[in-house]
Amino acid sequence: MRSLPESLSIYREQLQKGVIQEAYKGLLEYILSLKTHFKNHHPEFVVPSNIYFGYMDMTYFSIVPEALKEHGLKIAIVFLHREFRFEVWLAGVNKDVQAEYWILISESGWNEYRLVPTLRGADSILEHVLAENPDFNDLDKLTNKIEQETLQFINEVEKFLSRGKTQP
Repeated sequence: MRSLPESLSIYREQLQKGVIQEAYKGLLEYILSLKTHFKNHHPEFVVPSNIYFGYMDMTYFSIVPEALKEHGLKIAIVFLHREFRFEVWLAGVNKDVQAEYWILISESGWNEYRLVPTLRGADSILEHVLAENPDFNDLDKLTNKIEQETLQFINEVEKFLSRGKTQP
């Protein structure tokens, strides 16, 4: 592991080239437009105004379908910077809710989506890859793919919750 001064020196060199700023700005503009797309095209969801920008590890925004809200759950559309992919996550509004539903899902045997192996350090309960190595050449196509797979994820989670086994 590099020392902080060494890491900052490399960081500074890369920033002076200007490419990182351009790419980061473009990525954030796309994520903002994706959030706006969900807000405009899906009035059935609450789409909070904030975006979590992270530490260049992840950037995400949440959407809250009514059926999940009553359970204290939400959906996060996440861009993982190092992995360079979009994922959709099921998360709790707090750690207690997250633990409650993690236990429920793990004990149910439902394995439609990847259950995080442990809640220690986790920000999610379930995760699903939406776009591996996303193609930013066709933003409309990328948005459509993310939207369709997110809607399918939400639908499957809602079906699971409606089975009646979900009142922890």
